Amino acid sequence: LVSKKKWLDPDKMAEIKPIEFTSRDGITIYGYITLPYGIEAKNLPLVVNPHGGPHGPRDRWGFDPQNQMIASQGAAVLQINFRGSGGYGNEFENAGHQKWGTNIQYDIIDATKYVIEQGMVDKDRICIVGGSFGGYSAIQSSAIEPDLFKCAIGFAGVYDLQLMFDEGDVQGRRAGKRYLKEVLGENESILRSMSPTHNVDKLKANIMLVH
Repeated sequence: LVSKKKWLDPDKMAEIKPIEFTSRDGITIYGYITLPYGIEAKNLPLVVNPHGGPHGPRDRWGFDPQNQMIASQGAAVLQINFRGSGGYGNEFENAGHQKWGTNIQYDIIDATKYVIEQGMVDKDRICIVGGSFGGYSAIQSSAIEPDLFKCAIGFAGVYDLQLMFDEGDVQGRRAGKRYLKEVLGENESILRSMSPTHNVDKLKANIMLVH
């Protein structure tokens, strides 16, 4: 009935294309890539934008002001519904339990490599940015694949998984503690290995943390 953002021209908005690929362990992963308007989808700079959660939320097709702003500057934006995301059934969501710093990040990394292989993006101009769990993913993925991302930006991210059992608002409730034990596990060595705080020496990307 009315225009919410009448200063935007719908015909000049970036195109959002669904993608799918097979992960390194054989799971089909879905996502979206936003491509700049009026520019050939070839060797573009890329911003990888993992969503928060990780369990339950998911990225959907539709207008996203942040992605459109980035695309208006000539960069593509990649969103991945990695294992653990909602909307694909309980088995898929549960597959991300206790895999925050491993399989979930591998899905994000494999998605990035997939769009590189398609020729859409320039492998030497890739940044990763996210908020909350997405902020954690930005730094953790950069520690796992230090040569893939040139910069990583985390907004209000969690960077030490062990601290979640002692600090913050989740552990203050009994249900919250049960949740943490279920989705993170209690093996301290594994939690340390999945925490960017304890893997700073592996980082090569330029880092920006926002809180």
